[in-house]
Amino acid sequence: MCKKKGILLVNVGTPDKPQRTAVRKYLTEFLNDPYVIDIPWLSRLLLVNLLIIPFRTRKSTKLYQRLWTTQGSPLRAYLDNLVEKLQQKVNENTRIYGAMRYGNPGMKTVLRQIEKEGVKELIVLPLYPQYATSTTATVKVKLDKELKKWVTQPEIHFISQFYNHPAFIDAFVQNIQQYDPQSYDHILFTFHGLPLRQVDKMHPEISSKKCSCTQKMPKHGKSCYKATCYHTTRLLVEKLKLNTEQYSIGFQSRLSKNWLTPFTDETIIRLAQLGKKKILVVAPSFVSDCLETTVELALEYQKLFLQNGGNQLTLVESLNDKENWADTLIKIFKEY
Repeated sequence: MCKKKGILLVNVGTPDKPQRTAVRKYLTEFLNDPYVIDIPWLSRLLLVNLLIIPFRTRKSTKLYQRLWTTQGSPLRAYLDNLVEKLQQKVNENTRIYGAMRYGNPGMKTVLRQIEKEGVKELIVLPLYPQYATSTTATVKVKLDKELKKWVTQPEIHFISQFYNHPAFIDAFVQNIQQYDPQSYDHILFTFHGLPLRQVDKMHPEISSKKCSCTQKMPKHGKSCYKATCYHTTRLLVEKLKLNTEQYSIGFQSRLSKNWLTPFTDETIIRLAQLGKKKILVVAPSFVSDCLETTVELALEYQKLFLQNGGNQLTLVESLNDKENWADTLIKIFKEY
């Protein structure tokens, strides 16, 4: 008799509704995670609950209202659709599950379901191509915490990152090529930013400001978020046959100057001022379109580009629930 297998996909999360109470609840769970805001406990408690959440809830609610669709939260809809597509591609002894690290369906609830269904072997894939402590690591911590409650531990395969997997690169290249990238004045590859202190913790022997990540994959590369972002870009550029003048790299969603540079918003302004009228934006740190792509990049940064002299900023949609992304995931799973 074959042992029952499971595959768990985990994304960051989303409020249940684009309403203040739901957004506040989501932000409270998200921002109080010590892996997301990695400062001393008391400082985080005061900063998050007395300053950030009271002032951020209203703004975030308006942003989610712009993002929301008839299917609800895009992030949740893409995950549900992807789970359904993958289920059709695996054998009858394998079950596909989807969970959110924050919000619903939560990891705790889904893992309870997995235990009740008698899964003996489990592949866990956080849907973040590049490893970071504030994303991938917090999924692993939550997973380990919940598994300790199981009477019988399953065999676990945890996929920490897939930034350089050939199938992942090919899937993103296919997306980009649909937009005829050679017809644009410039291509901007943008990744979610991180505080420099978080990046430095990944390789404490060398500061991120002095790291050679931008030029090559250094010895510490696989444990460095910045290095894996640049490596993903190099692989995409190679497949797309772009020269160094045709593209740039940026880091978005920054909260201060002490985050990874170059900043995407400043890069967009610079490109517009250099006379680039038509730019294509690619976000390879997101496999699902969300607030940071649909609203920040496609709407807010487009406005920024136009204000500074540009004519057209086009965002390449992410992998979402596309067939080629489902096929890519099957290829990744088969390796485990």
